Amino acid sequence: MDPVAILDYGSQYSQLIARRVREANVYCELFAWNESQEKIFAINPKAIILSGGPNSVYELNAPTLPAYILECRLPVLGICYGMQLLARALGGHVAPSLKREYGRAQIRFTQSDLQPPTSNFQVWMSHGDKVDRAPSGFNVTASSDGCPVAAMEDSNRRIYALQFHPEVNHTEHGREIIKNFLRLANVKAEWSPSSIAAESIARIRAEVGSEKVIAAVSGGVDSSVAAALVHKAVGDQLTCFYIDTGLMRADESEQVIQTFGENLHAKLFPVNAVEDFMEALHGVTDPERKRKVIGEKFIRLFEREAKRLGSDAKFLVQGTIYPDVVESSGKGREQAAKIKTHHNVGGLPDDLGFKLIEPLRFLFKDEVRAVGSEIGLPDEMVWRQPFPGPGLAIRCLGEVTWGRLETLRAADKIFTDELRDAGLLSKTPDWGQGQTSQAFAVLLPVKSVGVMGDGRTYEETIALRAVTTDDFMTADWSRLPHDLLARVSNRIVNEVKGVNRVVYDVSSKPPATIEWE
Repeated sequence: MDPVAILDYGSQYSQLIARRVREANVYCELFAWNESQEKIFAINPKAIILSGGPNSVYELNAPTLPAYILECRLPVLGICYGMQLLARALGGHVAPSLKREYGRAQIRFTQSDLQPPTSNFQVWMSHGDKVDRAPSGFNVTASSDGCPVAAMEDSNRRIYALQFHPEVNHTEHGREIIKNFLRLANVKAEWSPSSIAAESIARIRAEVGSEKVIAAVSGGVDSSVAAALVHKAVGDQLTCFYIDTGLMRADESEQVIQTFGENLHAKLFPVNAVEDFMEALHGVTDPERKRKVIGEKFIRLFEREAKRLGSDAKFLVQGTIYPDVVESSGKGREQAAKIKTHHNVGGLPDDLGFKLIEPLRFLFKDEVRAVGSEIGLPDEMVWRQPFPGPGLAIRCLGEVTWGRLETLRAADKIFTDELRDAGLLSKTPDWGQGQTSQAFAVLLPVKSVGVMGDGRTYEETIALRAVTTDDFMTADWSRLPHDLLARVSNRIVNEVKGVNRVVYDVSSKPPATIEWE
């Protein structure tokens, strides 16, 4: 395997660079730009990519180009701010643009090792400064009306630089440009679902040895694939628990137990802990506190059940995936000790009595799904819509009570049932035109006046959220048919007690997140 190291300078598109490299079947990892050379080179990178960023190279304390980038003589690709750092370090000149260039632009490519299929095409620009003189030894290979040096390269040193962003969908032929760089760097394209699965199973087997392992399963793709990999590695050394927190969607607990038992064939013990969680969440409204409370209760129940069954397990499986790692604490392997809590069980306590096994820690969501399919999990498990570890507590804003959860469950079921009946609820990898990648209801602690019949009401609000996305790192709100939204709203207001208003979320990610907080 030939890894690629990506140095992140704060670009909103850094994860997309990693995604495009992975799509080319090449393994890569994101690191903060100022991470130590020792830690970056621990993965033995065969090439380096410098991301864009919001800074100017002339700002006081602006991120800089580490000296080893040029000293190591590895192939380098600089994007946007990364290009400006290379130009300045190598003797070129960077100047402020009279007019910031943001959005679509037409560029003209000349002879280049990175040459895309056509010479004139549309790209995505996002910069204030620009290179106005390339360093000695570099050829200018692309230009636009607003940017005379839109790309440059030094073929002898295999240093390439782009002012535009090849990683975003708005850039035509961007994927081809990145693949061409990887080809020029002689990076082997060996990162595939089968290789990921085989490597994970071997690593788990070596780490666990003859020890026992426990896993929490929720029915979600991450926990299911993680548990399946561990089961393939150590077999009956794995014991799985399904803890019914009372925070699942309508009929979901029964479906999870049935699906898991029929497909994974691992030891599974259901635990009814609804009252435990309702008591622990009483009076809690702060979202971060909710997660901590849920995480603490979750792991204590784990410990209790393991002891009750006489288990002396040393390892705990967790379905952490790479976007959780990257978004929570910086970029990379060493800086990811604190995981964004809403992606997991809610934040693990400091005195965790188990050693964690995180077989998906460096995988993106689509890679997790591909691995799940590779090891034989069914589509209904692999392509289940994402669901946060703390469950409906994340989507029940304000205090979590049983009554409010039942209200949310009922509204959510109406919404998803209507989407399913309309063929708009994705459940397979073959997403059709207009299908939603993720859809759910949110209960807001916002009351407003309404009129129902001859009476005046003062009740809460349901927000509907539906998005389309390829990778869940960025997402656009789904343009659902108006008549479907009208039908859903009408049903919720008439059938769900305690709700008199329904709104639809038309925010994209970024700037919003997919989940509500």
